[in-house]
Amino acid sequence: MRLSFRRAAGILFIGILIEIAFVAGLLLSPTLIGSMPGAGGGPSPLLSEAWSLAEDSFYGEVPSATVRTYSAIRGMLSAYADPYTLFVEPPQTQLQSQQLSGKFGGIGANVRRETDGRIVLSPFPDRPAARAGVQEGDVLVAVEQQPITPDMTLDAISLLLRGEVGTPVNIEVERAARRLPFTITRAEISVPSVTWRLLTEAPTVGYVAISIFAQPTKAELIAAINDLRAKGATSLILDLRDNGGGLLDSAVDVAGQFVDGLVLIERRRDIGERTFSAGAGGAARDLPLVVLVNGGSASAAEIVAGAIQDRGRGKLIGEQTFGKGSVQHILPLSDGSSLHVTVAQWYTPGRRQITGQGLTPDVVVARTPDDLVAGRDPQLVRALEELMK
Repeated sequence: MRLSFRRAAGILFIGILIEIAFVAGLLLSPTLIGSMPGAGGGPSPLLSEAWSLAEDSFYGEVPSATVRTYSAIRGMLSAYADPYTLFVEPPQTQLQSQQLSGKFGGIGANVRRETDGRIVLSPFPDRPAARAGVQEGDVLVAVEQQPITPDMTLDAISLLLRGEVGTPVNIEVERAARRLPFTITRAEISVPSVTWRLLTEAPTVGYVAISIFAQPTKAELIAAINDLRAKGATSLILDLRDNGGGLLDSAVDVAGQFVDGLVLIERRRDIGERTFSAGAGGAARDLPLVVLVNGGSASAAEIVAGAIQDRGRGKLIGEQTFGKGSVQHILPLSDGSSLHVTVAQWYTPGRRQITGQGLTPDVVVARTPDDLVAGRDPQLVRALEELMK
C-alpha cells in the first residue's frame, strides 16, 4: 500500500507516495540500544555508554525509557537532514491508518477545540452519540473517568473515544452547568472522502470536493460523477483545496477518471525509474473540467492536479500548491509506532519535480481571510466563469 501525505491540522500526515513496508520492527530499550549497529555493522557501545551515564548521573527526574528511546530514534533520523524521514508515535500511526481506511469504531461525533480550550462535541445524525442523547455543543469533560484537560491533543482525545465496534465507552459531558454521563456503544463510522452537488447558480455544472485520497475514494468519486450526470451535469469542478494527500493508488485511480495514460513518474536509487498510468475507462474523461487548488493541496492532490495540467485535460485555478514530491516507506515498529523513510522522488507526466515549488495554477486567484469570513469564494466563481466560456 502506497501513501501520500503532508502535515495537516492536528494529525500527522506526512510524505508523498508513501509505501507501507510490513517488516519486523524493533522497539529499543537500554539492553537493545547496546546492540545497535555501529559504523562498521557491529555493536555501538558508545550509545549504550551514554545512555547509562546519563541515567546514573542526572540530577533531576530521569525520563522514562520510552521517552528516551523515542528521542534517540528522532535524533538518529535527524542526521539524515530530511524533513520527511521521521518517527511517528503509536497514536498518530493509528489515526493515520484509520483515516486512510475511511472507517473506524467510534461514537459518531466531531470533536473540536473552542478558543477557550473546551472540547466540544457535534454528534452526527442517527449515529451512536446522537442516539444516546449527546447534543450539539456538549462539552466533553471525561472519557472512562479520565478527565479531558486543556493540554490534551485532539488526536489523543479521539483515540480515547475510538475502539472496537460493539464495545461501550463511558463519557461525561457538561451541558448548561450540569454534568451528564452517557454510555455509548461504538459502531463502524464511515467518513466520506468525496462530497458533491450541482451548483445552484449553474445547474449543469457539477461540483466535486475530495478531502483525502483514502481506500473508498475511487468508488465514491465514480458514484458522485454518475449521480451528477444523472441530474444533468455536463461539466465538472474538482476541488482539491486543502487536500493534504492520501493513498498513491487512490490518487492514480482518481486521476484515471479524468485522464488516460501516464499519471506520474517515480525515480528511486535502487531500481531507477518506473511509471504509474491510469487504468482503462474513466468516469469523466469526456466532461469539461477545471480544478481548484491552493497552498493546502499537497502530495496525492498534486499528483492528480499535475497529471490533469500536464495532459492538458483541464485548467488549475487558485493558488500555488504545497510542493511535496518525495517518496517515503512506512516501516512499522513493534509498539505500533513507525518510521517514515524517504526512498525516491516523483515527477509529473511532463517530468516536473515540484518539491519546494509546487504547481502554478493556469489562472491565479487568491482567496483572502476576509473572503473566508464573509463566505465568499472567488476561486469557485472564476472556475465557473472558465467553464461557461
